Amino acid sequence: LEVNIMNDGYSKTLQDIASSEPTPGGGSVAAMALAHGHALAVMVSRLTLSREKWIDGHEAARVVIALSEEGMSDSMAMAEADAASFDMVMQAYRMPRNNDDEIALRKTAIRMATIGAAKSPLSIARASQVLLDSTLELAKFGNSNALTDLAASAELARASYIIASMNVRINLDSIDGDESDVISTELSSIGDAVEGSYAEISAIIKERLGW
Repeated sequence: LEVNIMNDGYSKTLQDIASSEPTPGGGSVAAMALAHGHALAVMVSRLTLSREKWIDGHEAARVVIALSEEGMSDSMAMAEADAASFDMVMQAYRMPRNNDDEIALRKTAIRMATIGAAKSPLSIARASQVLLDSTLELAKFGNSNALTDLAASAELARASYIIASMNVRINLDSIDGDESDVISTELSSIGDAVEGSYAEISAIIKERLGW
């Protein structure tokens, strides 16, 4: 059996990230990391459902599959959306500023685009929390032979949150006002939830593995 992990599409994506173009960048990579986290969670769920030995984890596995099969495609869509949101910021900065009206329009466009560029990785951070929360029961009762894969899923979800949060914050540095405060408050709440779920999942997996 020949497995071609690095197919042309995957290789091109990596080359696109590695290019000197600003997009796709960190936000898109956060979303792609999340997609991989979903994929691993689905794999562990299927390995749990494949054996009656893990019947206590079957319901948890079905829940994860229902969420993460859609989560994989949603994550890739968020990767595209994040790149598009940053392109909007770049376009706003390129607007003409030859007179007061143009300067005012450009300033408004930059602000609105920057808010959009903060909201895009915020949605990735939010989705990272959802993945972690969904795998808690699977960590308790899923196939023990695949627990390191579930641990990897949790690591990817947490990494996705961390990367996305940095992209939220760098955009918030450019704006102020109520919108910035609302986004910042939600990001902080998501962060607390992510770290809590991640710590709980990690502790459960380590206990089950005897590590």
